[in-house]
Amino acid sequence: MTIDYPYTMRLAVNIDHIATLRNARGEQEPDPVAGALLAEKSGAAGIVCHLREDRRHIKDSDLLRLREAVTTKLDLEMAMTAELQQIALKTRPELITLVPEKREELTTEGGFNITGHYAALAEYLKPFNAEGIEVSLFIEPDKHAIDLSKEAGAQLVELHTGTYALKEHEAERARELHRIREAAIYARSIGLKVVAGHGLNYLNIAPFKGIPEIEEVSIGHAIIARALFTGLEEAVREMLQLIN
Repeated sequence: MTIDYPYTMRLAVNIDHIATLRNARGEQEPDPVAGALLAEKSGAAGIVCHLREDRRHIKDSDLLRLREAVTTKLDLEMAMTAELQQIALKTRPELITLVPEKREELTTEGGFNITGHYAALAEYLKPFNAEGIEVSLFIEPDKHAIDLSKEAGAQLVELHTGTYALKEHEAERARELHRIREAAIYARSIGLKVVAGHGLNYLNIAPFKGIPEIEEVSIGHAIIARALFTGLEEAVREMLQLIN
């Protein structure tokens, strides 16, 4: 698949941690929906939220209000459960992203194990495909996982960049970036859209400008943290300048 140059990488902003701050006091502020609207106003191409099984940040009511308010693209991150399948089908986000989820983790720790769940996954995705809701799978940058993603019925893959983000030495980061680039090229070659996310921030994002096969990055914690000092609109704009 050829890439048109020059290209513009899109930014999807995850607003989960606005809800984390709100929930620390059990009150109403700050409002993640207001944050989503500011992110869109500042150039975000989509809004991401993760409705976890334990509802530790985004609540069901947040998701409903986000669905009404978001005008770009709503990406619902979720575990592969029957409850969340029904919520997603009722809410109808433009995109769902299936992620592995463990209650004890602080954040998603790795890519979805497609090999171990392939049969159940393929069945799970059928209602979304029938309803025209796009499906993305959060996976490791691995060709076998990419092949299984397409066979199962996904239209996108989100490549896990957490390992890259944690590397402390330049040579190790370069090797992981190469692995991500090769996975992105392969995924595009078989007709999948490619996004990337997890652990990306203002200091490590620049090399992704050199991977045109990745059309979008999903960033949350770094932007919300930056927004504490600059405001959310400026934090989003700064990230957009770095990726383009």
